[in-house]
Amino acid sequence: MNGRRIFLSPPWTGEEERAMVSKAFDSGYVAPCGPMVEAFEESLARLSGRRFAVAVSGGTAALDLAAAHLGIDRSWTVVAPSLTFVATVGPAWHRGARLVFLDSAEDGNVDCSLLDDALVEAARQTPGKVLFIGVDLYGRCCDYAAVSRICEERGALFIIDSAEAVGAESAGRPAGSAGVAGVYSFNGNKIATTSGGGALVTDDPSFAAHVRSLSQQSRERFPWYEHREVGYNYRMSNIVAAIGIAQVGKLPEILRRRREIKERYLAIPGLRLLPPVPGENNWLSVALMPGMESRDALLDALEKADIETRPVWKPMHLQPVFKDCKVYGGEVSQRLFERGICLPSGSGLDDADFARIEETICTQLSRM
Repeated sequence: MNGRRIFLSPPWTGEEERAMVSKAFDSGYVAPCGPMVEAFEESLARLSGRRFAVAVSGGTAALDLAAAHLGIDRSWTVVAPSLTFVATVGPAWHRGARLVFLDSAEDGNVDCSLLDDALVEAARQTPGKVLFIGVDLYGRCCDYAAVSRICEERGALFIIDSAEAVGAESAGRPAGSAGVAGVYSFNGNKIATTSGGGALVTDDPSFAAHVRSLSQQSRERFPWYEHREVGYNYRMSNIVAAIGIAQVGKLPEILRRRREIKERYLAIPGLRLLPPVPGENNWLSVALMPGMESRDALLDALEKADIETRPVWKPMHLQPVFKDCKVYGGEVSQRLFERGICLPSGSGLDDADFARIEETICTQLSRM
């Protein structure tokens, strides 16, 4: 071993988070809900440029609540990029929706040239019940303006999965600000974390109110437990929200550190990265190798140096569970998976860590 293990994207926390958690304890609000949750939601509404934010137990929970609010079921078609994490489409799959996947452009985000054709066909299959879930891949926003225009022209609803993109922008618009709602994740490996958690942001008051109610077991305002629909226990705890408040407060510093790490990778001779996207938050730096064999060789070399890495997401249309779903294209996302490797990008990465990473990469590149 070469000292401590270098993780892909560990939490970067310190005294600010500790102080906020202590404040939450001292307030007496340890259980879910409480003033920290409300304050965290207010900070997320400002961050996203939205009117409302609902903090919940995870990004997947936020997507599930959005699906519940919209009434997604077997009568719907849900279109999404193939190059994403399974949680993007998991809730729609569980609800029986027909899934359709789209290929990527060379920057990894959805190929908008395929979106129009897919939505036209989806409207024929399930008229009036089509949802496109966009994805801001690795903290790199897709083209909000183009996607919004196409969805509006074809009568499709649009939700943006910004789980990986907190702090990023699309042509000056905050990540999560497009469509009827946006979704964030604050999982432990994300650019800002609450240890585990997520949020839904929207400008629609009825959307926010219904999602909030659903996340709290859909209890009506009576002295007793009254229910007119069955909800979920997807609430965020006050303690978790306290961590989030501190993380959002230091987000500018987190973004600066991630940008510096990306620039250091760009300076490594012979290392090619995924094409840049303006406004990206640099959550993970993604290298592109000549092929799968060289990708796996670099993965193996880094692991032997006790450095955590992983391949780019395996596209959904290549996943066994989705083998019968329709896909438009697929070659680009498959190629990115076969060649792409996510490199350590944690905000706390120090000079010694990076020196070990750089030495391992350079040694492996010299053998190619």
